[in-house]
Amino acid sequence: MNRTKTGRAILAALPFLLALILALVLAATLGDRLPARMATHFSVNGEADGYTSRTTFLVITALVPLLSGACWSFMVGRGRFHGGAYDGFTSAGYATAAFFGYMTTATLLTNVDAAGGEPGASFTMWHLAGAFGAAAVAAGLGFCVARLLPAPPDTSQTAGGARSGARIPLADGEVAGWARGMTSWWLPASALVTALAGAVLAFAAGPGAGLPLVVLGLIILPFSRPNVTVDRRGLTVSGLLPWPRVHVPLERIDTAASEDVNAMADYGGWGYRVLPARSGVITRSGEAIVARLENGRDFAVTVDDSATAAALLNTLVDRRRGRA
Repeated sequence: MNRTKTGRAILAALPFLLALILALVLAATLGDRLPARMATHFSVNGEADGYTSRTTFLVITALVPLLSGACWSFMVGRGRFHGGAYDGFTSAGYATAAFFGYMTTATLLTNVDAAGGEPGASFTMWHLAGAFGAAAVAAGLGFCVARLLPAPPDTSQTAGGARSGARIPLADGEVAGWARGMTSWWLPASALVTALAGAVLAFAAGPGAGLPLVVLGLIILPFSRPNVTVDRRGLTVSGLLPWPRVHVPLERIDTAASEDVNAMADYGGWGYRVLPARSGVITRSGEAIVARLENGRDFAVTVDDSATAAALLNTLVDRRRGRA
């Protein structure tokens, strides 16, 4: 990583570092005035209705900005961000750090001198407005900070905004399609673990506590082995059931290519990812169909034999435009 990228990574981590320092200073200063059982969840009228031990709250307060800052810094330093995508991602990091920092600070101050989190702990909903306001201001600051070390423009586009790509010759009237399943061990494992955790929680704490996790696990399960299809309708990613699915019609696609992607560095993780200049269904690092859309964004799907799928997409797009 060169000096410029290192500088961008440091600037991206800065707001999370400040949030961490603020949390540690407040914890050290106010530690003896905080109850052992802290109010951490509040009803609409501001009354405390959920509690966490002081140690757990302080550990989470320190870990969230630490881990978030590390992830943001890694993605900025190692990822392929260009122009506005880098500015937007940096701004989003500043906004996230500010929102979390404000909410953490407000919660800490709310618990000062409260007896076990009640009845002294009261959290006005105006704090939410303050948190969103702090996030908006921080986002603007992050955009200005990003301009100190601007990212280069995206050179993967030609002057006309499209990349050249391979084609598959098709005769007039000939119909072609391509389909392949996306093998992944972590999706079915995640669905199973989530559903089991929900079942255990429902048994230990009641149905209301565990049912959401069970439902989430059942939602993930049909999508645990996604299928990718390229045909005259465009690019489709679907699961075992008709829903959920992601469909990109031909009229939205400019061109397509087969590229190697890094799940963490390029997309910030696995699953359905949405970033300032790209989105995609990412189940692993490796080859992927990357479709450049008409609006300049990229949509990627990690799948084997992506070169064939991208070439067919290009052919179908050309045919739709009357160029083949």
